[in-house]
Formats: sequence, C-alpha cells, structure tokens
Amino acid sequence: MFNTKFFNEKDSLRPRKTKKTYFCPIMQQSELFKKVISHAKEYGFIFQSSEIYEGLNAVYDYGQNGAALKKNIRDYWWRAMVQLNENIVGIDAAIFMHPTTWKASGHVEAFNDPLIDNKDSKKRYRADVLIEEFVSKIENKISKEVTKAAKRFGNAFDKAQYLSTNPRVLEYQSKADSILKRMVKSLEKEDLADVKALIEELEIACPESGSRNWTDVKQFNLMFGTKLGASTETAIDLYLRPETAQGIFVNFLNVQKSGRMKLPFGIAQTGKAFRNEIVARQFIFRMREFEQMEMQFFIPPGTQKKWYEHWKEKRLKWHEALGLGSENYRFHDHDKLAHYADAATDIEFNFPFGFKELEGIHSRTDFDLGNHEKYTGKKLQYFDPVRNENYVPYVVETSIGLDRMFLAVFSKALQEETLVDGSTRTVLKLPPFLAPTKLAIFPLVKKDGLPDIARKIVEDLKFDFTISYDEKDAVGRRYRRQDALGTPYCITVDHQTIEDQTVTLRDRDSMSQERISIDALGKLLNDNLSISELLKKL
Repeated sequence: MFNTKFFNEKDSLRPRKTKKTYFCPIMQQSELFKKVISHAKEYGFIFQSSEIYEGLNAVYDYGQNGAALKKNIRDYWWRAMVQLNENIVGIDAAIFMHPTTWKASGHVEAFNDPLIDNKDSKKRYRADVLIEEFVSKIENKISKEVTKAAKRFGNAFDKAQYLSTNPRVLEYQSKADSILKRMVKSLEKEDLADVKALIEELEIACPESGSRNWTDVKQFNLMFGTKLGASTETAIDLYLRPETAQGIFVNFLNVQKSGRMKLPFGIAQTGKAFRNEIVARQFIFRMREFEQMEMQFFIPPGTQKKWYEHWKEKRLKWHEALGLGSENYRFHDHDKLAHYADAATDIEFNFPFGFKELEGIHSRTDFDLGNHEKYTGKKLQYFDPVRNENYVPYVVETSIGLDRMFLAVFSKALQEETLVDGSTRTVLKLPPFLAPTKLAIFPLVKKDGLPDIARKIVEDLKFDFTISYDEKDAVGRRYRRQDALGTPYCITVDHQTIEDQTVTLRDRDSMSQERISIDALGKLLNDNLSISELLKKL
C-alpha cells in the first residue's frame, strides 16, 4: 500500500468572490440549462460566435477546452467505428458538391420544414414540433400514471399488463397515436391546411405568449445557397452541404474498387454540415453550422432488417460505455419516415430540456445510390460473387451530431456536490477518457526545488497526456479550478517528494488522495485515462 497524505482542501481554500453555480435536484430544467451555458463560457468550452459584434444567432465557437473535448469525442467515435471494424473505412469528402447531387438526394424538393408563425408574439415554430410536444405531454401523463401504480402495487406491479389494460392509459395512448397518425398523413400528402387545423383543434398555444393566433403553415427549404466562380456572369449556384452522407454515396465505387471492399462494408466520415434552421434554439443542440459523424453501411438487398437491428444495438452500447447512465437513453421509432427510409429510429438522450434525438439509425434502402445512378447515367452497382449478380446495394446509416453529443456529455457531467463539511463544489465529471486535460501537476510551493521536480514530471508525461501545470494559489483552490474543468487527476509535488520520490495523486470524483511513486505514474494513468481502455469495453 502507498503511504497516504491528505491536504485539507477546506483549509487551503479562501473565500472566492466569483459567482458560484448551484445545481439542486429540484431545480427547474431551464435554470439548470442556464448554468450549463454559463459554465461552458466561463471555463473556455463554448463562446457565442462574433460575440464582440453582438454575436450571430445559433452559431457558436468552441474555446480551448471545448475544442479539446470535441476532438476527444470525435476520436472515440472514429476509433470505435473505423479502427475496431475491419470492414469500415473513413473518408473526408468536400463540403462543396455538384448541385445536381442535391436533386438526386431529394434535398431540393423534400428538405423542408413546415413552419408556422404566431401573429401576436411574432415567433416562428416548426408545426410538427408543436404537435409532437403536445403529444409528449400526453406521454408524460402516461408516465405519471405508471409511477403512481408502481408505488401502489409495489413488487406485484406488472408494467406491461398495466399499459395494455388500464382504461385511462389506453385512452391517453389512443389520443396520442391518433394525433401523430393524422399529422404524418397530412405531412406526407403535403396537406398543410390540415396541419394548421390540427394545431387549432388541439388548442396549441404559442409557448412564448400563450396566443393561439396562428398563420398558415408553409414549407421552408433548409439549404444554404452560395455561388462558385470568379464572376457573377460565370458563377454557378451551389449549396453548402446539409449532410455529410452524400459525399459518401458519390464515392461508393471509388472506395469499393480502390479498397477492394466486399459487402457488407461501411464508409465513415465526420465533418461540417449547414442548415438554415429558422427555429434554431437550445444552445448547441440545434445550430446552423454543425458537425456530423456518419457511417453508411452497404449491404445486400433483403438483409437490411438484420443490419438495422445490429447497428441499433451496437450504437447504444457505444453510448452506454461512457457511463452517463443507461436510464438517460431510449429508442424512439419514427412515425414519419424520411423519403429514403423503410425503417428509422432515434437514440434519444435525456438533455436538461428533456429527451431529444441524439443519434439516428436509418435503413435507407437503395434510394441514394439508385438516384445517383439515375441522375448521372453511371452504374453504381456491386458484383456479388456469392449471388453471382450485380445489384445496387442497400444501406443502413448511423448518424450522430457531434455538437449534440458534446452537449449530452457536458450537461450530464456538470454537477454540484455538497461535501461532508457543508461546503459545496462545482465539478465537471466528464468521462476521464474524454476530458480536455487529463492531468494537472502542482508544486506545493514555488520554492525548494519543487517546481523543478513538477516540471520534470510534466516533460516525462506530456507525450501521452494533456497536462496543465499550475503553481498559483493554495492547493485546495487549484483542486477546485481543475474540478470545474473536468480534469480527472491532480498530482501535487511536496517536500516528501524530495525524500522518497512519491507524489500525492488526487482523484477528481472521489477527492481521495494517495501517495504514489513517480515511476508508477505512467502505467496507472494509462490504465485509467487511455481511450484504448474505453474501446475495450465495446
């Protein structure tokens, strides 16, 4: 066992004049979300874009710590998807694509949102989202009924039976299903007048003003237009890509032939996408410029159901490996399928504003490759030696928003704890593998050669870990600073280090401290901080 030496964190902390952040269990979700946004800015994770010019709505910049956390999330996805699967490769396609690409993909005709304005508040909303949020309130009533029944019946409670037999629950469920069925049918027929009629019949009010004075519903295309060319006379109209998937589809044959790929195989990509979201809101959850992590898995026709279920299971496992709590994830099957899909589901996450889409898994059939064949006149087929035939492959897609993943991890990690002595601390309990800074190293005092030893440890470990060196303020205050940044471990060099070459290793989550040999640091930290250890759980 290591000798243990504890620094009194309370004694080494002086009263701070900066504003403290509190997260009470009973706190309203909107208040909690404000704290998430505030903490993200204060500690260098996310800033409003062009803030000195009063900002740009729904556009954000990632600060020094945010960029590092975002990169680590991206690396976790990339390595899990590409490195761990022999039949998945990665590409990096251009943002600009031939404009006909978006006709073939259906985006020119079908990439629209049904929007409705409130005449009194002057606020604009997605009509389908207003209806879905109304249905969510009905589903919440069902959840409350289930919770009450579970308390009443205890261990004898059979949830499945209750849901299928309780008259009140059945009435709620029937109403919810009826509303969604009507909405989907109206949107598929592009009967926007009936969508408005449904909103009026349900007496849905503007969340801002409470007014029910609505305009007609109109479709709005979400793509950003731009031009390519040296002069206005010769420039051609282009779009900023609204998704990264099409860059994969148009390169299907290039990758398949150059990599001698055999079905089934996947092509993965991360990169920026752009959507002219009229109702951009909820911080980085819905932005106009965002980053996607997508994988298109090419398969023989007729096998899509098997692979669809395979990727549902595999992707959920990827999320749960982060330790954010399995109760914070759920599947939500689509009531309205996209024009390219024969099955679709979302992995929803419990954000501070409720369960919302985090990742989509879609069975895209042969829509994309088939349409690119049609528009280009070139065959995008695969010769299957087992079937002895050529065919256009089917596709199962996994698509996750990197920014939404960032928000999920960050918001769930941000906590305030009440300590034994009654004091509180704000701590960002990021999964250690994803933390921007893995290790902070402190000399106890700025003399007696302690900074030199601390700097030597930094030089030895910086090739494997991102490290912060800090010699300002009392140790306890330095601990609190690193807690708020999400740094998993702190190492303090003190006078005992000179005698026996040991340091104090302090754990962020438990705040426990132990003496450990400097020579043993590398292995211990690698076992607890390497993303390879996380990947092994998959």
